[in-house]
Amino acid sequence: MSELDCTVSLKPNTLMRFEERSALFEKKPASCLPVKLSQRYPARLAVIGNHLPRQCGIATFTTDLCDAIAAQYGAAGVSVVAVNDPQSRYRYPARVRFEITESDPSSYKAAADFLNSSNVDLVCLQHEYGIFGGKAGSHVLRLLHRLKMPVVTTLHTVLREPDVDQLVVMQEIAERSGRLIVMSEHSSQFLQDVFRVPGEKIDLIPHGIPDLPYAEPASYKDSFSTGKTVLLTFGLLSPNKGFENVIQALPRILSRHSNVVYIVAGATHPHVRRREGDRYRVQLQALAKELGVEQNVVFHNRFVSPQEMAALVGSADIYVTPYRYEAQAVSGTLAYALGAGKAIISTPYWHAAELLDNGRGALVPFEDPAAIADTAIELLDNDAARQAMRRRAYLYARHMVWDQVAQSYMRTFLRSCANRMQPARMALHLQAAEKDTGQRINV
Repeated sequence: MSELDCTVSLKPNTLMRFEERSALFEKKPASCLPVKLSQRYPARLAVIGNHLPRQCGIATFTTDLCDAIAAQYGAAGVSVVAVNDPQSRYRYPARVRFEITESDPSSYKAAADFLNSSNVDLVCLQHEYGIFGGKAGSHVLRLLHRLKMPVVTTLHTVLREPDVDQLVVMQEIAERSGRLIVMSEHSSQFLQDVFRVPGEKIDLIPHGIPDLPYAEPASYKDSFSTGKTVLLTFGLLSPNKGFENVIQALPRILSRHSNVVYIVAGATHPHVRRREGDRYRVQLQALAKELGVEQNVVFHNRFVSPQEMAALVGSADIYVTPYRYEAQAVSGTLAYALGAGKAIISTPYWHAAELLDNGRGALVPFEDPAAIADTAIELLDNDAARQAMRRRAYLYARHMVWDQVAQSYMRTFLRSCANRMQPARMALHLQAAEKDTGQRINV
């Protein structure tokens, strides 16, 4: 990669404006470098990960991230290398320029060769152990070892107790990446304590969310939900989500608020469906019938569109994430509900414990339907408390909207590029920037 490939526009009045609260959510303070790309030397970014229409959280995240970067800096410079799960092919949009077959080692080598020959300036890897082939997703290392440009890796899962294979893979990814992006303080701390990654190499950027208006649930309710109080959970179904605990809480909730309906929106996770079909959903339906609440539990058994998701979340009076285990590093659905200003009940998995601190939501113990019922009743009985929780959640989440997240990503990309430039050349860039802006710039 030539030095000019990372040239940026450093004109006056192009510096980003930061609010003080934004600085709280990045591990290292963002540099004062502006992120408007030079018209002559646009950045060529390639993102490796899953992409819609593949149905998974990483695919949704990658798609949203690319959309946000394209909206801020132009679509022409953003391309994707998509990872396909076994026996699956997808009709991708034009930005997907190359496809990796998850279980084929040679496919990773071919992807690296494609990127190297495409004059890509920087690669952003979306990492989750389960989306890559090999032990602990080790096939992705074949790709990373061959890349000639800087790599920034977003870590969707950082384990506190990795096995040997997971430890080795993560340490190698960290070694091959110029910077690492995490979405929670827990993940940052685990990277440092467990994987021995230097803190100065880590940027904390929150999970992005759409910029939804703050609105009353009644304005979103359709003919089905009008006049009803909606509890909502959405996301891909799998047994670790703990939806049965909400269903078990319903009889007690209904004894106090008889108009409550619990909506479970989302298809069964593709990996779960391949192993066991829709067994978990059938079990949930049977449980609702056994408890006599089948008329109050509604399943939207599909992967919903962004427009439908906005309407569903908007209609919720209370959003619930009853996950069964603590080791949930990131929840995109929780971030989405927070950004919509929902009253939230959640178990205290890692991401929820951080996002819902300071009264932005209510935490209940794992596997405790009675606590879910008591908390839901308390919120439904007290409109003032519920509205106050909603406002705190919505205001807190403003730094998480996708346009700001895209800007934070671009700052990290530029820092990674800057670290690859020759020191003398970089010094000239910084001196010119300081002269134009009158500000001290630290990278």
